[in-house]
Formats: sequence, C-alpha cells, structure tokens
Amino acid sequence: MKLVIQGKNIEITDSIREYVHQKIEKAVSHYQHLTMEVDVHLSVARNPRINPNQTAEVTIYANGTVVRAEESSENLYASLDLVANKIARQLRKFKEKRYEQDRAPVKATAVIEEKPVAATLIDTDRTPELPAEVVRMKYFAMPPMTIQQALEQLDLVDHDFFMFRNIETGEINVIYERNHGGYGVIQPRNGNGHTNGKFAEIAHAHHPENVNSNGYANGHTNGKVSQP
Repeated sequence: MKLVIQGKNIEITDSIREYVHQKIEKAVSHYQHLTMEVDVHLSVARNPRINPNQTAEVTIYANGTVVRAEESSENLYASLDLVANKIARQLRKFKEKRYEQDRAPVKATAVIEEKPVAATLIDTDRTPELPAEVVRMKYFAMPPMTIQQALEQLDLVDHDFFMFRNIETGEINVIYERNHGGYGVIQPRNGNGHTNGKFAEIAHAHHPENVNSNGYANGHTNGKVSQP
C-alpha cells in the first residue's frame, strides 16, 4: 500500500509522519486487499478566525473507487484520530456494499426519480463566492459509471457533490445533494442548445430559459457544487 503525506502551512516532522502511519495503517488494516493508495493531506489555517484550524484529510483509492474523509480540530493529532475513525467506517461501508452487490440478484432498478433540474442550484439568499486564486489541484481517474454508481460514490467521498463520467453519454456530470432533500444531476449542454442524456433532455424541456451555455443556472457561474 502506497502512503503519501503532504502538508500545507505545516512541517511534516518525523513524529507526525510516524503518527500518520500508525493511525492510517491501523484504520485500513482490514481492507488492505482493497486499498491501492492512501493520500494524507495535513493543513493549518493561517487565518486566526478559522477555528478549528488544523485539518487532516485522507483519500483512499480502492479498486477504482475513491473513499475520502476530512476532520478538523484545534490539535493536529486529534484531527488524525477523528479522520482515521471516519475513514475506517467509510471503508467498512464500502466493503459491506460490495458484498451486498456481489450476492444480490441482477435486476433493473430505478435509482433517481427523473425530475426537472431546479432552476437555481443554490438558495436565493446566498451569494456564491469564489476563492481569489486556485489553491489546490486534484487529479482523479474517471472511469465511466452509471448514475447509480455515482450516487454510491457520493456516499463515500464525504462531499455534497461528486463529479463523474456518465457511461451513457461519455460526458462529465455532477451529482449533488439538494438543499431541500434528494439528489440532482448536472449535465453539459452542447453548442446547438441541446443536452445529452435522458435527464438533461427533461431539464431542457422544462427549463430551457434557466440554463446558460455552460450548463449552469443563469446569473450564477457555479454554486455549492463548485467547491471541493
């Protein structure tokens, strides 16, 4: 198992490195046959108004699936304890789901009800804000998957959105948790004004005036789903 440790605004000392190995290796000890690589990102916020300010983020690449957890506290070692416990729960959930899928009979199921995409993707009383600069770049493999698989992946990444390549269209989509419950799917619009895929066709038919050429709601450049 490959373990990569990175830090932001913090020096990765030998004691920190040893503690990371101790906690993370224990957390994944029962799932090493599934785990290919573990990335640990430790950071300390310089802004004194940010509290708790010491964050530990763990991302595990497990046989084509990404499992992620993040925790913050006022002490880096406490953050590592919290994130190690969370990542162990996430891995257990992933293993149990795989076991259920292997034993379940093959059948067609409807996962997400086909409803029009909401006209706006964020609350009207909130103003979307972008960071002043790009502070971090992430690269992920994007094997094609169904919306069902993307929904399962969303449950494992400790985010309120997940970006994936739709197996039906070959395009990049985003599945996200809606503020008022349920899930939504964002699909790109082609230059001819039409979208691809059955979900996007429904959205275009019901709200053609509410989506701009970039696939976002008019008046917004992104929103809740723009920030990892």
